[in-house]
Amino acid sequence: MCIIFFKFDPRPVSKNAYRLILAANRDEFYSRPSKLADFWGNNNEILSGLDMEEGKEGGTWLGISTRGKLAALTNYLQPQLDWQARGRGTYGLSNALLETPWRKLCFGKQLFLEAVERSQALPKDVLIANLLDVLNNEEAQLPDPAIEDQGGEYVQPVLSKYAAVCVRCPGYGTRTNTIILVDADGHVTFTERSMMDKDLSRWETRTYEFTLQN
Repeated sequence: MCIIFFKFDPRPVSKNAYRLILAANRDEFYSRPSKLADFWGNNNEILSGLDMEEGKEGGTWLGISTRGKLAALTNYLQPQLDWQARGRGTYGLSNALLETPWRKLCFGKQLFLEAVERSQALPKDVLIANLLDVLNNEEAQLPDPAIEDQGGEYVQPVLSKYAAVCVRCPGYGTRTNTIILVDADGHVTFTERSMMDKDLSRWETRTYEFTLQN
């Protein structure tokens, strides 16, 4: 049960605006092994965390290259995603089609939009802090027939936990927050906040900065 919010504007009019503002949660079993975000690949061109689950080592849930290619992954139950006709705008994605109106997605997107609307007037560190607050909101958005219909019997026992932007269940939940900012000049700020040693009281934050290559 991951969730991603992003605003994309490839040619911002203002120098203080951002080409991309992305805020994402990785929800996973706390015991699943992974590596914190770092530069990987043949030429250290890809910045991402790494999944280290046996037999699946080297995969990732979210990453960006120094040339500006970005990939993100969530689990979903529908057979395919429709990415056509998606230009500039603000979007949300959880475990369904892009912009599926789950209540937690709509609620989180509204919080995200409120932060984005203030982005040009805020120092970057304050914007990042505000976006992290969005990602750590644990208010369950119930009732939600859409998530119940999609999850069926599987989701019923933990619906009250799954129905929040930040998921908290025994042994499973939100264990990584990621913020990616790309400004008008192509400068990237990548901030990752990760749970340490399966302990909800211990978190580490890393920030990387670089300028996109042509």
